[in-house]
Amino acid sequence: MQQPPPARVRLLDAAHQVMLTNGLARATTKEIAKAAGCSEAALYKYFPSKEELFVTVLKERLPKLKPLLETLVAEPGERSVEENLIEIARQAALFYAQSFPIAASLYAEPRLKQRHDDAMRELGTGPHVPIRGLDAYLRTEQDAGRIRAGADTYAAASLLLGACAQRAFAYDMTPDGKPPQSLDEFAAGIARTLLSGIS
Repeated sequence: MQQPPPARVRLLDAAHQVMLTNGLARATTKEIAKAAGCSEAALYKYFPSKEELFVTVLKERLPKLKPLLETLVAEPGERSVEENLIEIARQAALFYAQSFPIAASLYAEPRLKQRHDDAMRELGTGPHVPIRGLDAYLRTEQDAGRIRAGADTYAAASLLLGACAQRAFAYDMTPDGKPPQSLDEFAAGIARTLLSGIS
């Protein structure tokens, strides 16, 4: 007979599902614990706060944007800048498509959002982290001479990731509820357009 997954795994799976369904603002630790078949006390044994649980869901259950950026900063020359930017755009679009429905509910409750933002700062994370990571990668490429010396790498990082976040937001607004381009077409177009301005 197959053993059930460990409590931490069940809690993360449940948190991911409950946050996707209800949004972060309305997802309660009690509901998450119940969905995982655990007590709320057990949840707090692994995750001291709902914010830490949210951050762990982002890190372990959503597409891996941060590790990709860290790898590219350490080893930028493995592929062309265009190939790297296409992969970053793909992963970022997937990440925002999954994280946007979770976090969007916070914007309807300013006090809760402020509490959440304060907690994210204490944990050393937030929406600025991927921008800084992409900026660091682009500066590495700039130092290697593969991006124009005078290019504003922070602005370029903001443009690429902003476009990926906007794609996630705009999905439901199209007449048929589908994006006008496939993910691969979108990622390639964004990467090439951005690169034409900084290379």
